[in-house]
Amino acid sequence: MARLKSTWWQRYKYLLHASILILPFWFLYQSMILIFPDSWGEQTMGEFTLAPMPLNMGPPYSHHGEYVKDFMVMFNKGKIADVRQGYMNIGPTPLPLSQLSKADEGILHGTRHGQHVHAIAPKLITSKDKAWITLQTWQGELLVQSWEIPSQFIN
Repeated sequence: MARLKSTWWQRYKYLLHASILILPFWFLYQSMILIFPDSWGEQTMGEFTLAPMPLNMGPPYSHHGEYVKDFMVMFNKGKIADVRQGYMNIGPTPLPLSQLSKADEGILHGTRHGQHVHAIAPKLITSKDKAWITLQTWQGELLVQSWEIPSQFIN
């Protein structure tokens, strides 16, 4: 039997269904637009030229009980194969190699196109802190370099 009176639900339920079908495509489109902060500039460490770039503007976050900040480190000169191990931390001084090698945080990993790192960081970054990268080559050479932290990352 046909309805004689059209209700609000009967008239507009198709718009609700259409919006539910469109929303996944909208979220997919939003996720494809990636905006990264600027690189912190190139610096030379021995035969290597590196440029760290934070992956977001957020503060450090807790990762396995330690505060870290995510970075992409680009090797613009030098072969990554010549690096035995690389580490990154944020603080007033670079952490010693013995402390860096104890855990998984702070280790550079990735491909020749870019190295990802969960840089060990304090809960709040201050103006006294710097970003430190420590590289150990296969010949045993230890290279350490620092970058000033831009003001927008300082709490």
